[in-house]
Amino acid sequence: MKNYIIDSHCHLDLIEEKGLELREVLENCQNNNVRILQTICTRVTDIERLLNYTKEHDYIYSSYGIHPCNVGDQPYLKAQEIIKFCNENEKIVGIGETGLDYYHDISAIPLQKQMFLVHIEASRVTKLPLIIHSRNCDLDMIDILRAEQKNGEFPALLHCFSSTADLAKAALDLGIYISISGIVTFKSAVELQEITKNVPLNMMLVETDSPYLAPTPFRGKTNQPAFTKHVVELVAGLKNISAQDVAAQT
Repeated sequence: MKNYIIDSHCHLDLIEEKGLELREVLENCQNNNVRILQTICTRVTDIERLLNYTKEHDYIYSSYGIHPCNVGDQPYLKAQEIIKFCNENEKIVGIGETGLDYYHDISAIPLQKQMFLVHIEASRVTKLPLIIHSRNCDLDMIDILRAEQKNGEFPALLHCFSSTADLAKAALDLGIYISISGIVTFKSAVELQEITKNVPLNMMLVETDSPYLAPTPFRGKTNQPAFTKHVVELVAGLKNISAQDVAAQT
């Protein structure tokens, strides 16, 4: 049984920009049983930096895509361009992060939707999982996911889930995974904790989204992949199972 922890979503470039030393960050991972990392692309113009991490460390993987908040200052990609780039780089294991964010800039919603559909098509063709960012957009997200899965199935996950039970149910009904972050450890996250209890373990991932959203007991500090351990432990407590079982399944 593989009972080590995978941080399915971190941002090593942004962690370094926060002032943490990468060597120390990776040592902390090994000391906390976090053995595999996926560093997430938010700007395709930064992809070479991310790929360098994957070349220097065999346990680090990357994704490729444009964060919805960055669609205005990044190249307008076509699905075929994403497909080609991913096919040429074996350490890229996901498409995104992509999706919708109605919290930061509602003026960009039309372009966000266009780019989201482009990423969906790339996921559909490559069979690489779509890494979905969803904030303040539950109804549109549900509509798009339902419509696009009917157009042709694609593997996907809702990363750093902090939305409603309705979105969680709609996603699970479509075979879309739910990724739980350190938010679940917050005392205020009562609704998310209830949702987490009801997400089947075989449909769940864990992540940090570091350097953001450090879990309890590190709130207010720079988050890092080693802290995925605290997400695993909280999930285990909610489900009344062992942390080893959570780690092994996720």
